[in-house]
Amino acid sequence: MKHFASTPMTPDTWLSQIFAAKSANGGVVRRSIAWVDHEIGRDRFIDEVRRRGFRLIASRSQFIVICNRDPLRILL
Repeated sequence: MKHFASTPMTPDTWLSQIFAAKSANGGVVRRSIAWVDHEIGRDRFIDEVRRRGFRLIASRSQFIVICNRDPLRILL
């Protein structure tokens, strides 16, 4: 059986896929910080979240993106 290397995604393609997900339509997207660093780089990811007007939270080893522009309230 032959194994083919997958074609690496460009940062633009990676970002498009992340934010095209159903959960990104007003919901929440969660990704490993290490994975983001490896795939496109933290600065590029943060810039894209900011460009879209979303909110970004880092907790432990995860980025959590709130995919809307509504005000946030931290309850606890």
